[in-house]
Amino acid sequence: MESYGGTIVHGTATALHADVPGYLVDFADGQQLRARRIMVTTGIRDELPDLPGLRDRWARDVLHCPYCHGHEVRDRRLGVIGGTPGAVRFAQIVRQWTHDLVYFTPPDLLASAERTQLKARAIGVVEGTINQLVIHDDQLVGVQLRDGCVVPRDALFVPPRFVANHDLLTGLGCRADDNGWVSTDPAGQTSVSGVWAAGNVVDPRAQVITAAGAGCAAAIALNGDLVDDDVRHAVHDFERALPLTLTAHPNQKETS
Repeated sequence: MESYGGTIVHGTATALHADVPGYLVDFADGQQLRARRIMVTTGIRDELPDLPGLRDRWARDVLHCPYCHGHEVRDRRLGVIGGTPGAVRFAQIVRQWTHDLVYFTPPDLLASAERTQLKARAIGVVEGTINQLVIHDDQLVGVQLRDGCVVPRDALFVPPRFVANHDLLTGLGCRADDNGWVSTDPAGQTSVSGVWAAGNVVDPRAQVITAAGAGCAAAIALNGDLVDDDVRHAVHDFERALPLTLTAHPNQKETS
């Protein structure tokens, strides 16, 4: 980015403010930057179940995406931590990668149809409260329940709750949809003029290539908007200067 003339500012942006005709960006260290346009790509954070040891193993042998990580742990003893909406269907997706899958769920939570679906595809069901993960030689080896029982597992999938890091956008008044995600048009512009957003901050399903593509589309639209703005200002200045030019050269004839 720097090789193309960009400047990287190290710091944490804490707030955005409209400052017509542009915006002000506040930073945690007190500095402030002025911008004509803003693009926010602050992503999401994963909200995990509160289980001892889970976060320490995150992205190692505790995984969140069967499409991103399933192939790497194929044909191993896998588990899915359930208990959240959509977790049973999530387990059915993980089932494609192994014949040895266990679905962990709190007691009395499974619907009859869900239990049938799991059994039909030979997915084991363990109902109980998870106490902790069992780690040996820096490797997950099992899941220990409150009653002391340990279910051997080599890797766990956890469907996390995705939480958008959109405080900068909502603080500026950007409109959000019914699920709380900031809304954008196909080019990434928010409901606030001059403010764009791209990536996981507005689309929890966007993988890297999708987020990068959205960022590129938003950047092109933002640049086009800046050029349109430059043209408007140039025309305005030109038209204001035109009477002065005619007055300065009253005998000059217009030619075509």
